Amino acid sequence: MNAAATVVSVEDRLRIEELYARYAACLDDARFTEWPEFFTDDCTYRVVPRENYDRGLPLSTLAFESKGMLRDRVYAITETLFHEPYHQRHLITGILAEPADGGGFRVRANYLVIRTKSGSLSEVYNAGRYVDHIVDVTGALRFREKLCIFDSELIPNSMIYPL
Repeated sequence: MNAAATVVSVEDRLRIEELYARYAACLDDARFTEWPEFFTDDCTYRVVPRENYDRGLPLSTLAFESKGMLRDRVYAITETLFHEPYHQRHLITGILAEPADGGGFRVRANYLVIRTKSGSLSEVYNAGRYVDHIVDVTGALRFREKLCIFDSELIPNSMIYPL
């Protein structure tokens, strides 16, 4: 994000904040079938270690390149993957937005995901930042690109639900 970047309007800022709030609520409420609808058809969703992102390395922990791939992931989460269920709570802060070249917005935001398993204490599951490209699709904001850049060098041995 550029310190001298053009500031987005208050209206657009509120729309962006609303998108993130609805995104977090969707995941926190385990409404996974709705998750792909936050994205454009030709979207990119990647979960990337900070070290790889900072070095410009392409390797991602998870990478999906279309809304169809996101729907496949939802099918896996809800129908085929065997795992101990857990609840998530997303905290999204520090939202910085600027107009993107070619339209839409470049947005950076910090995230923290807390995980709670039945009978266990809540724990920090994942922390990092989103680096996103958001566009307007017929009056609704959608993610064209969502990068979830996690800070830790270690992650749980399974990453089931979206960040």
